[in-house]
Amino acid sequence: MSQQNAQAPAHPAPTPPGGEPSGRATMQNQRPSVGSITAHRPNIVPGAVSDLEPDIDADLDVYEEAEGAQLPPGRFLDRERSWLQFNERVLELAEDPNTPLLERAKFLAIFASNLDEFFMVRVAGLKRRIATGVATRSASGLQPREVLEMIWARSRELMARHAACFQEDVAPALAEEGIHLVRWNELTDKEQARLFTLFRHQIFPVLTPLAVDPAHPFPYISGLSLNLAVVVRNPVSGHRHFARVKVPPLLPRFLEASAQRYVPIEDVIAAHLEELFPGMEVLEHHTFRITRNEDLEVEEDDAENLLQALEKELMRRRFGPPVRLEVEESIDRYVLDLLVRELKISEAEVYPLPGPLDLTGLFGIANLDRPELKYPKFIAGTHRDLAEVESASAPDIFAALRERDVLLHHPYDSFSTSVQAFLEQAAADPDVLAIKQTLYRTSETSPIVDALIDAAESGKQVLVLVEIKARFDEQANITWARKLEEAGCHVVYGLVGLKTHCKLSLVVRQEGETLRRYSHVGTGNYHPKTARLYEDLGLLTTDQQVGADLSDLFNRLSGYSRRETYRRLLVAPKSLRDGLISRIDKEIQHHRAGRPAYVRIKVNSMVDEAIVDALYRASDAGVPVDVWVRGICALRPGVPGLSENIRVRSVLGRFLEHSRVFVFGNGGEPEVWIGSADMMHRNLDRRIEALVRVTDPAHRAALNRLLETGMSDTTDSWHLGPDGEWTRHATDADGQPLRNIQEMLIDARRRRRGTTTP
Repeated sequence: MSQQNAQAPAHPAPTPPGGEPSGRATMQNQRPSVGSITAHRPNIVPGAVSDLEPDIDADLDVYEEAEGAQLPPGRFLDRERSWLQFNERVLELAEDPNTPLLERAKFLAIFASNLDEFFMVRVAGLKRRIATGVATRSASGLQPREVLEMIWARSRELMARHAACFQEDVAPALAEEGIHLVRWNELTDKEQARLFTLFRHQIFPVLTPLAVDPAHPFPYISGLSLNLAVVVRNPVSGHRHFARVKVPPLLPRFLEASAQRYVPIEDVIAAHLEELFPGMEVLEHHTFRITRNEDLEVEEDDAENLLQALEKELMRRRFGPPVRLEVEESIDRYVLDLLVRELKISEAEVYPLPGPLDLTGLFGIANLDRPELKYPKFIAGTHRDLAEVESASAPDIFAALRERDVLLHHPYDSFSTSVQAFLEQAAADPDVLAIKQTLYRTSETSPIVDALIDAAESGKQVLVLVEIKARFDEQANITWARKLEEAGCHVVYGLVGLKTHCKLSLVVRQEGETLRRYSHVGTGNYHPKTARLYEDLGLLTTDQQVGADLSDLFNRLSGYSRRETYRRLLVAPKSLRDGLISRIDKEIQHHRAGRPAYVRIKVNSMVDEAIVDALYRASDAGVPVDVWVRGICALRPGVPGLSENIRVRSVLGRFLEHSRVFVFGNGGEPEVWIGSADMMHRNLDRRIEALVRVTDPAHRAALNRLLETGMSDTTDSWHLGPDGEWTRHATDADGQPLRNIQEMLIDARRRRRGTTTP
């Protein structure tokens, strides 16, 4: 996310940190021994699934405007600037004193993680295209070099603001609550002695100082690693030498010196450098961190085995060229010049910052067991259509679906008692003959994968389409693919040249003399952990048309079917963009005929020029257009003669807004679609995406109300102006807080279950 991306993400951005709690009660009652590293970890981030999952893949397709179109130039906002503005909105949540304190720390970590991924992918890709001469003027009219210089300038401002928020606001506020983030010289003698013991037993053995001299070339510095640049002097010869010490990435970012007092691990290492360079004089040390190009390039047409080609590319990615150098602002000029020269990086790509660097480590602090400093706890319940009265027994998903379609809204509706239970029940049911499933991202210990393995081992036909090119989850997905194959699942990797991003499940069950198909079409991944953090929608149905569509689509993905039209699906890359544009154009006809007409869209990104131009045409014809976007938006709303009937809003909060919804007035009979596709070239041209039409009148009304609420002027949100600037609207004219749509939905679920805020 990416929070919305607040994506994350994704990388992902890291998932909410998991690990051992170290709140006051735990630390007092179960303090580990001094030599145990667990005594010093506020929490370790176990994986990398972005809380915000920012949409930053390259969109390189050149847009050719339709013949006869008369839309003005300059109508598209720059997508890179728009992404930086999205991350600025994340930062604003960290700066907001009304955000719970540990959530503010988490948003600081999310901002840092998002920016890391932005440089690894977008900036790296732009630099590569400039270097190879293939970069072209952006849709916003900027030359590639202008875009790059804008990114450098704007990101520098945001990183300085991010550091100031931590240093001057969040860290002091944490200290007032008894959570102290301190530097080495602020520790007591007793704390320093305790950490010295930890250093000798747990840190020193894994450190490897690397000298730089004629016999030792400058070492390779891995991307996103934290490092100490050390200058030492030989007391005999008087010669000065440079060395690099890498901070071990698997150790906690912040070590606990005493109860609720944390120090950066690099401070502990720096305080004991004499142990690493015995007999030498340590003159100075400076922390630095580089970001490298970690985008993947796999020429699928030339790869005999996509799995092997991707594994080789993953190894190559570790050695991508650097695109950013972060240094502590106190760094010596001589050392900085050496780093710039050896890393072959420009001065424009150097970012001096106050320490500590790498504030993604605040994920661990945010996970401390201090519930009074976080959003009130919310545990999703079973959807009412799956269990009218929750009990200890699992709901019979198949029986419920034979009664009605079920529209799920995560995380307000439990994923584990709906989608996960659906697949687990299918795996255990002897009447189920086949399961077909797409997997784009899933968790490290996945009950979804376990269910598919159980189904295969019990003799069911199981087809799993694993997208092994899911960014930053490639290695995990390769591992899952091999496990599934070993269990007897039919595993396929999709179509050459296309990522499979659709979220689909199909279960075929023998019921008497007939076969019945049960389907799930969703907007989010089959990932139980992120389903508690991402806002997503899903449709569970036994509708024959949807089942037939999914059968046809899975046959296309696993075989040689050339089907391009479906009954209740719009599928990219063939029919999705054209299907949406035709419906937008149809709203113009309804409006001119005096029938109800409007367009309401909720997506993560609105970039595709053909879709944007269709919305401009609708606005110019008088059709009201509402766009609820989480991240990037290239559409410029409120411009007279172009888009005065278009409004654009963005909502960020405790959950990452991730669902995609498309609503059309349709002359008074609203047409509603949900699915996996964002409005970007990559989604509409280079991915298998699917939208499903929602037909139940109650479901259509509920989704329409959701979009109306998100776009309402009484809802806390950011508004995009015609100048391309975002403005937060959090209070009304009297200074009273506006409605928080996520809290409204939480409260609605609690009232439905008859519970109150814990």
